[in-house]
Amino acid sequence: MEPLEPLDRAAPAELESARATLGRVARNVARAVQVREEVLEHLLIALAAGGHVLVEDYPGVGKTALARALARSIEGQFARVQCTADLLPADIVGANVYNQREQRFEFRPGPIFANIVLVDEINRASPKTQSGLLECMQERHVTVDVHTHELARPFLVLATQNPIEYEGTYPLPEAQVDRFMVRVSLGYPDAGAEAAMLADHESGDRVLELDPVATPTEVVALQDTVSRVRATGALRAYVVALLGQTRADPRVELGGSPRAGLMLLRAAKARAALHGRDHALPDDVQALAQPVLAHRLLLAPETVGTPADDVRRHVIADALAATPAL
Repeated sequence: MEPLEPLDRAAPAELESARATLGRVARNVARAVQVREEVLEHLLIALAAGGHVLVEDYPGVGKTALARALARSIEGQFARVQCTADLLPADIVGANVYNQREQRFEFRPGPIFANIVLVDEINRASPKTQSGLLECMQERHVTVDVHTHELARPFLVLATQNPIEYEGTYPLPEAQVDRFMVRVSLGYPDAGAEAAMLADHESGDRVLELDPVATPTEVVALQDTVSRVRATGALRAYVVALLGQTRADPRVELGGSPRAGLMLLRAAKARAALHGRDHALPDDVQALAQPVLAHRLLLAPETVGTPADDVRRHVIADALAATPAL
């Protein structure tokens, strides 16, 4: 049976407002952080679609500055969590503390209650702490001693991990990696951009000079608009067929999950809104297949010896080539 299309679709004025808001945020962030346009677009798509971002990159390339600039641009609260082996779930979500004066327990919220949360070196946290964090990301609330506390809106986690340093780390299991909408890599800037960055930042922190260009309320409104961008039954069938190709590839032991398809569809709708359209296209799916799907693929043992990212990139490219747009 063909799923029903939502009756309440995004109006042209709402789409224009969402596009304008995202454009202002992008230009504002770019004033303080040297980042590739593609990476910035993926970050904004995750924000608009209500997803989270995994950054696999080297130290010192601007991950913290990027998260701070985004939070400042939307007038949101920013929090940073430095993961270590002794970090506890309560250090992130908060805990009930006894107030001796009032003789009762009161909840002290942790950093997860901010709008933009940078979780640095997530793979240095213990599996128990990782699970507690990722449960918050999925459920959008925290339960402490049977009391539920809603997280802020908008809410975006930007988690980082070092791709080359493995000593003392706990790699994220596939089921937890699957919670991140997109994976990006900032990379080193080219020589010209790096020289410009040195000139811009040698006298101070450019992020502190940024003024807000949007509010959390506006971001929540644009997320609502994105959710009402149209996705046809044919587009959903295209996403399902694409996932099927990844599962059938002999280089892959575990292909794209149903959650991966849902994330890809939501991201495609956000990209459509970013470009001012009230409907998502196969072009949107194709443009986002790599950042949304690649980190979710568990490769077969036979691929050992070949760089994993290269294999995943080729698997997705082949799946796109083999899947006709309906």
